[in-house]
Amino acid sequence: MDRFTLHLGDCREVMAAMDAESVDAIVSDPPYGLSFMGKGWDHGVPGEEFWREALRVAKPGAHLVAFGGTRTYHRLACAIEDAGWEIRDCLMWVYGQGFPKSLDVSKAMDKAAGAERERVCPIAAPAQNGDGTSALGGGRQSDPWVTAPATDLARQWEGWGTALKPAWEPIILARKPLVGTVAANVARYGTGALNVDGCRVGSEILPAQVAGQARMGTFERGVMLTPERAGRWPANVVHDGSQMVLDLFPVTAPARKGKPRKGKAGDGYGMTHTGAEYDDDGGSAARFFYCAKASKRDRDVGLGDLPEATPGQRTERKEGSAGINPYAGDRGPARNIHPTVKPTDLMRWLVRLVTPPGGVVLDPFMGSGSTGKAAMLERMRFVGIDVTPEYVEIARRRIEHAAREGSDGA
Repeated sequence: MDRFTLHLGDCREVMAAMDAESVDAIVSDPPYGLSFMGKGWDHGVPGEEFWREALRVAKPGAHLVAFGGTRTYHRLACAIEDAGWEIRDCLMWVYGQGFPKSLDVSKAMDKAAGAERERVCPIAAPAQNGDGTSALGGGRQSDPWVTAPATDLARQWEGWGTALKPAWEPIILARKPLVGTVAANVARYGTGALNVDGCRVGSEILPAQVAGQARMGTFERGVMLTPERAGRWPANVVHDGSQMVLDLFPVTAPARKGKPRKGKAGDGYGMTHTGAEYDDDGGSAARFFYCAKASKRDRDVGLGDLPEATPGQRTERKEGSAGINPYAGDRGPARNIHPTVKPTDLMRWLVRLVTPPGGVVLDPFMGSGSTGKAAMLERMRFVGIDVTPEYVEIARRRIEHAAREGSDGA
């Protein structure tokens, strides 16, 4: 097959025409079923029939990686499991940039009463991180003013809302049942195992503020590390390196074997090794794969001849409305109109984790092609499917650009 093949259409119909056991891995960001930004394709979580067809085209032992939403991933996990996949793990992608889509109950009460709120002072722009993104991890409401409640009921419920700030996404890891043992399945089909060494986490890819603190534990130094095995064992947590996320992880002192760690609540991170004097030599607990959210360049590279669209045009909403962040770097004019683009580095890590060298990666919900872009850069083959013509065209351009980079040794 060619390095990549893209299909416009319903993925169930496209997969039905594919050969059985022809795919080495499936890596996808399917709809979360939240009606995100009013998009029709996000009206529901893909059910069992989608994943049963995906099971048919996957080789025995092939892994499935699927992003989910915190409110609906249980439906995704059940559909995948009911289709015949084995749930192996659930990864957590933790990030600092997320807008709390919460209704201000006090404002809603004043609005219902027809009362006009008094403007107190303008809302200041939030402080910036080193990369230019908002330190608050989100934007501001459509009303750029701090206002005072106008009615007694609104004053009673001031400060109450309806949602928390989103800060993580689950990533389901599943596997098609093996034929025989793991060793026999891998030997026959090339699938069934995870590329641990190829996805180890080294301090050289951690953000600068962590790299000086994150030292390897005794277990890692004494047992897991050799000249050929540099880096930490890949974990089921990924983070974006933002200060907001790093502050969630404690910096711990060395802890001796068999003795409880001293410190404040939450200082529970450590790896044990019975032959060592120390269970953990301390350092930051943020010792996981680091990947920032998709930048404008990451979203738009390869799309230079397409016109830019404003945030309102991309989301089909009023410019400056709540949820459109004027401070975050990825919320200005952009050529990639897809609203949920995943970062290439994260997709490369996931593709590399579950796909044998040169293998075929399938994405039944391709969107703007982030999985395909990652597959090209990892020198793999790709099959992508999507129902939206505009997204397929954007994906084609992004993947073609990545294929050229990959052929040049990128």
